[in-house]
Amino acid sequence: MSLRGKWSFVVLLVSIVLFGGADVKAAVTVEPIAGLDDRFIKGADISMLPEIEENGGRYYADGEQIDPLVLLKEKGVNAVRIRIWVDPYDENGNPYGGGTVDEQRAVDLAKRAHNHGFQLLLDFHYSDFWTDPGKQFKPKSWEHYSFEELKGAIYHHTSNVLSQLKDAGIIPEMVQVGNEINAGVLWPDGKSWGEGGGEFDRLAALLKAGLTAVRDCDPGIRTMLHLAEGGDIDMAQWWLDEIVNRDVDFDVVGLSYYPYWDGNFSKLKQVMELVTNDYGKGVNVVETAYGFTTDNGDNLDNIFSNEYAQLVGYPASPQGQASYLRDLMETTHTAGGEGFYYWEPLWIPVSGASWASEAGMRYIQTEGEVGNAWDNQAMFDFNGEALPSLDVFHLVNQLK
Repeated sequence: MSLRGKWSFVVLLVSIVLFGGADVKAAVTVEPIAGLDDRFIKGADISMLPEIEENGGRYYADGEQIDPLVLLKEKGVNAVRIRIWVDPYDENGNPYGGGTVDEQRAVDLAKRAHNHGFQLLLDFHYSDFWTDPGKQFKPKSWEHYSFEELKGAIYHHTSNVLSQLKDAGIIPEMVQVGNEINAGVLWPDGKSWGEGGGEFDRLAALLKAGLTAVRDCDPGIRTMLHLAEGGDIDMAQWWLDEIVNRDVDFDVVGLSYYPYWDGNFSKLKQVMELVTNDYGKGVNVVETAYGFTTDNGDNLDNIFSNEYAQLVGYPASPQGQASYLRDLMETTHTAGGEGFYYWEPLWIPVSGASWASEAGMRYIQTEGEVGNAWDNQAMFDFNGEALPSLDVFHLVNQLK
């Protein structure tokens, strides 16, 4: 990796950013990427934003308070991703946290993003809270449904959100049917393994229900299926073979790719080229992130650590964050990918904007502490000041 070259650009931050007790002066340098243009998706998942703002979180650029969506657009972000849960509250109305993104909050945030001119990717989890390869809990109101009723519930939930947006004049560019669905959806009915046979038949039927709802709303919306472990080519081939062989009709594969978990860029590139060359599908990185420091903004230990920075090889600094994103974009572009979405760049440490409340942890049957384990992977410092690494979004294609 080289940070030098005759087409390098330097961005100087006028103000001093304070975080973790240290003064940090901004200066990031990245090389433009040959052939990159405005069609390339440079996105951000912004699902935490309403909960952060409701709990007092504010954002700044050079010390002046700003609307973070205005700043993201100015910096070159052109798309946003918003997750959707069915009923993220317990029986007493206590919110689950992590943005508490129910249908209404998702629709309201989508309208706000639309007003700023962003492309829109909706991420349906088909759960009341977080889903991933380790957990795919049914919504509470769906727990006793038959398999046919589950298909109907997926269809109607998807259709209802899209109808609300359509009534407001908003048609999403893409819709995700499920979140990190390596192990399926709506366990145990839609689990992809260990259920006595017919697993992918049932999973395919559930996915088709969601995909049909999207196309019934507007056939021009592109549909996405989302896998975690974006550097695992064996997993991707196994899963896609099973789905494609059951005539599941979709347009794009979304990948989660975190370099400290999923390996180096060559692994990601192999998976992306598999998707485009062998299956003829579009491919995007829909989740990624990197730390700008190893300091911590609250009481909860962070995921990104000094050990992770040493493993991946980029420094834990705004420059390291920018360099990582620049190289991710180049890898995605050269592999035929359509773009990427940075996961929660706005998630600054704010009391009340936790990854989960105690009620949320009970729902996903997980023990832990309330807080933000992501604050050092945001693209704003712990006080909400914009980091210079945000400039990477426009610097990578200043020259074409």
